[in-house]
Amino acid sequence: MNQKNLEYLKDQLKYTGFGETFDTELRERMAKGEKEFKITHNGVYNKDTMSVDLNFKKSDQTDMYFFNSYDVNLKKDDSKEAFGQTFYINNDGTSITLKEAYNLMQGRSVNKDLKTKEGEAYNAWIKIDFKQTENSSSFKLNQYHQNYGYDLEASLEKHSIKELQTPKYKEDLINSLKKGNLQSVTFTAGARETKMYVEANPQFKTVNVYDSSFQRINHRESKDQKQAEGEKTSEKQSATKQSQTAEDSTETPAANKKKRKQSNSV
Repeated sequence: MNQKNLEYLKDQLKYTGFGETFDTELRERMAKGEKEFKITHNGVYNKDTMSVDLNFKKSDQTDMYFFNSYDVNLKKDDSKEAFGQTFYINNDGTSITLKEAYNLMQGRSVNKDLKTKEGEAYNAWIKIDFKQTENSSSFKLNQYHQNYGYDLEASLEKHSIKELQTPKYKEDLINSLKKGNLQSVTFTAGARETKMYVEANPQFKTVNVYDSSFQRINHRESKDQKQAEGEKTSEKQSATKQSQTAEDSTETPAANKKKRKQSNSV
């Protein structure tokens, strides 16, 4: 068995999010000299059931094995049927991790540093298009390139999110959203604080907002805020008008007579 090859594959598994759980099984399967094999991983994520098949294949010319891809099968807690997606392994360190794969299959978007076939680096948001399939086991992966113009930070700042006021919390929030997470945040309205959840939405250049029950809010927070500000402005204008009316009504008869006289003389 090729020891260097084993160590390389163990590192690939680790950095793809599978940890060191399969090191022993990987060693045993490679020692058997099988032409190709699968290692299966089953788990529960946020009440969703997910099974993963890690695909390994031996070179036709040497004793080296390659970790080519992994197949994810996800059954959501609120669904009767499962669906699958294949994620391919890149040797340049840009592979989609297991957690990112889960987030993508939840319909969220993931930000990745990628490379073209020519080796040129670029950044893009990735999202699964569940309306289009590439083959029998996978949906199409859409990319929103860095030139697409999505500014996650600017989209967040359209909302009154408390975490944005602290540089460290702001950085952690942005990094979490780039990994495709649905992130808990605190919305503020005056002295009131409300727990919400946000996720990146590069396709529409915004962020999706959910309440504490994970129900989607269609930008209600910013609309309510604007409405509240508008109501405050109207109240101020009304109060000013009432004040002016009250001042006019308290003028003495002599002052009113003087005003009429001045008006007649013009």
